Amino acid sequence: MRFLLLNRYKIVLFLLIIISVLLTSCKPIKDKVELPLSMDESEKVEVSKDNIYVISEGSTVETRYSTPEGFKRVEVEENSFGQFLRNQKLKPYGEKVLYYNGREKSSRGVYDSVMDVDIGDRDLHQCADAIMLLRGEYLYSIGAYDEIKFKFVSGFTAEYSKWMEGYRIKVEGNDVSYYQGAEPSNTYEDFRKYMNMVMAYASTLSLEKELEPMDIEDMEIGDVFIIGGSPGHGVIVVDMAINEIGEKIFILAQSYMPAQQTQILINPKDKSITPWYSLKDKEKLITPEWVFELDTLRRFKG
Repeated sequence: MRFLLLNRYKIVLFLLIIISVLLTSCKPIKDKVELPLSMDESEKVEVSKDNIYVISEGSTVETRYSTPEGFKRVEVEENSFGQFLRNQKLKPYGEKVLYYNGREKSSRGVYDSVMDVDIGDRDLHQCADAIMLLRGEYLYSIGAYDEIKFKFVSGFTAEYSKWMEGYRIKVEGNDVSYYQGAEPSNTYEDFRKYMNMVMAYASTLSLEKELEPMDIEDMEIGDVFIIGGSPGHGVIVVDMAINEIGEKIFILAQSYMPAQQTQILINPKDKSITPWYSLKDKEKLITPEWVFELDTLRRFKG
């Protein structure tokens, strides 16, 4: 009898543990499960730190990475999104990506450098969030406040211009609305609070719908490869170079799950040009933690 009771106790305890794990692993705000689909560990290229295109003392994307022979960086307009991305500040070479909880992410086979970005201490800054934050930061930097707007998964459009006026956003399931909750303000701190709200309720699902499909031949800095879904993922083109015959190469950045700092990706399939990527004779874009079809290229409108 005692043996049967003990076994029942073990079974109940095991079920309680399983239920606890399932509950604590759920995302109550939005579904942002983004898992690698591409390669197993044996296929990843281990890149040494003597990468010939790395200028370790460089502090931006442009000054950190030289171009392969025969290529030169594409020209970008003053105050453009392309210029903004190319001049993103990087952490000192060799520093690790930090997760939102302060843990380090190993660079092995995944990234070469880390953007110097404050992601806070909440699990918000994942893949689509990093892309939206870069876009929002750019528009904020040039004073284009009316253009800072992102859709939630529910379809609600969160406008920074209204946030500046003191409106805040109330979310009750799929019922989303503005309410007057603060004094008008346009500080950077307020902007980041707005972006935290966006990152909590938007995802690859909503961002993909906002972006315009682009032909791969027309790719520019600032374009995004994105798959909206659960799981879904997105990476952004942060620099680009071209040769005399028009062949393009580019550098990619991403965040991932759980929330982590934005990182410059290693090219896992071509060590000879990493971190640059080329799509010459390629049918897919293979990144360290995801594979994209070439028709997943998108661009921000305007």
